[in-house]
Amino acid sequence: MLKEKIQSLADEYLSEMTAIRRHLHQYPELSFHEVETGKFISEKLTEFGIENEQGWAGNGVIALIKGKNPTRKVIALRADIDALPITEDSAVPYKSRNEGIMHACGHDVHTSCLLGVAKILTKLQNEFEGSVKLIFQPAEEKLPGGASILIKEGVLKNPSPTAIFGQHVHPPLEVGKVGFRPGMYMASADELYITIKGKGGHGALPHDCIDPILIASHLIIGLQQIVSRYMDPTIPAVLTFGKINSTGGATNIIPNEVKLEGTFRTMNEEWREKAHQQMATMAEGIASSMGGFCEFHIEKGYPFLHNDEVLTKKAKLLAEEYLGKENVVDLPIRMTAEDFAFYSQQMPACFYRLGTGNVAKGITSSVHTNTFDVDEDCLLTGMGLMSWLAIKELKNAH
Repeated sequence: MLKEKIQSLADEYLSEMTAIRRHLHQYPELSFHEVETGKFISEKLTEFGIENEQGWAGNGVIALIKGKNPTRKVIALRADIDALPITEDSAVPYKSRNEGIMHACGHDVHTSCLLGVAKILTKLQNEFEGSVKLIFQPAEEKLPGGASILIKEGVLKNPSPTAIFGQHVHPPLEVGKVGFRPGMYMASADELYITIKGKGGHGALPHDCIDPILIASHLIIGLQQIVSRYMDPTIPAVLTFGKINSTGGATNIIPNEVKLEGTFRTMNEEWREKAHQQMATMAEGIASSMGGFCEFHIEKGYPFLHNDEVLTKKAKLLAEEYLGKENVVDLPIRMTAEDFAFYSQQMPACFYRLGTGNVAKGITSSVHTNTFDVDEDCLLTGMGLMSWLAIKELKNAH
């Protein structure tokens, strides 16, 4: 049976993919700088007998695995390849050797799993009709996001996939398990940069000043109305300010200028655009009404991630068939962001979570921390399930 063949191949390739994961973990590279990572991926694909193209969005690698009747249907599988600017605090033998850079978000796992999928599908080319496009994507961690660049470069054309799958490590979920959520899943993410200008002076003489700190406090409180009073309560949204900094202030000095930095996240693209306008108008109005001036800049980030309902529900059922119903869970909405969302805005997409935690082994650290690691048995689940989903989705071609 197909399932048993995939499981057997995944088991056979586990040690090889573990070695690949450890190599990638030792030599992480930052977004838009994944030169050696891209070369390594290309070399492995070539070693597996898979033709591939380098240089997509800088350092990305694209490959196509053809089954029987390769034009019948095409689907895409995506893995991100970049790392984070974090210094690893670990005693493992595969600890990062690139100082200040770490695979703290599991992209080494994603890449290794997709290489495992590549090897499995190559062995099973007579088991499916159609083609599978492999996308090894750079720069997920940094705006504008490698996905947006790849789409502009035509990654979803020639040939055009009808669906795309992606997976992401999830430390809270025990290794061997996966999670799905159809519909709204992850938020858009925009960065807010606000400069409030007033007139500084002595703290004991506020009547001679225009206090930008006071303006900033009103602005922070006022902008919360965008979420609490202006938007549809059925649409999740978060507005958070994480940084306030004044220029030249002290206990008895009112500064000339205050800078605020924050994030705005939601799950509706139409409302997102309206909120941007409302925030800028409100901030500028509050500052002006108090005698000051406000510069409001929005660094537009990733859109919200929508998992196609039909594709994702089908994928969940297939995962239950492959792993057992007890190993497949429902996921809650997340207000974090992912540039896989760009694909989900273009075509039916399914982005699911791969369990990587193991409390008994002490593997519990969250992503984006300097102690993050995974139970490497997750590679077995990751490459096996993604291969299963790819072939089964191709079999569903109309």
